[in-house]
Amino acid sequence: MLDSRSNSEARPFAARAVYPETYPLDEFYRERGEALPAIGRVQPAEIPEPYKSLLVHDGDMTSRLQSFHGEAIHIQLLARHNHDNEYYREVVLTLNGVKKPVEFGAIKIILNLFPAPAREEILKEHRPLGQILKDFNIDYSSRPKCYFTVTSDNFINGALKLTGTQSLYGRRNTLVDAWDRPLAEIVEILPP
Repeated sequence: MLDSRSNSEARPFAARAVYPETYPLDEFYRERGEALPAIGRVQPAEIPEPYKSLLVHDGDMTSRLQSFHGEAIHIQLLARHNHDNEYYREVVLTLNGVKKPVEFGAIKIILNLFPAPAREEILKEHRPLGQILKDFNIDYSSRPKCYFTVTSDNFINGALKLTGTQSLYGRRNTLVDAWDRPLAEIVEILPP
């Protein structure tokens, strides 16, 4: 893709990788030697409330979930790994006070696109990325790629403190910086 702006207006850009709709969640399942649970794509109009309001927007999930639940959120780390400049983590977002799980997800973060203090905070593994973006005034855009239903499996049930088979809703999202570079690739799944 060529940038039609003059050199003085051009922003740096890189070729954008194309990832599956389950990325990076599929990476964690592959590492555990497990098959992904059943996932089916849905249109935003097919998502019932309150899931639709929580998922169908162009903001970060942290802010949306904190506003909906009226409480700050922290990370419960389930798994992590690094590959060069790429930091992956599988987490449950949990309300600070009652410790209730409000999201299960997987994220890949491109560390060198963040200022050093924000990188340090990301690697502390306590605050969600959406809160870090806000706290460090990092300009970003959210670009949901698709919405889906997922049938909970034993792993997701354990993470979200569920029993039995549950039909859950989620989305695949990309956060990009002011130069359209991907800051993070995310799969976000909400509990019932």
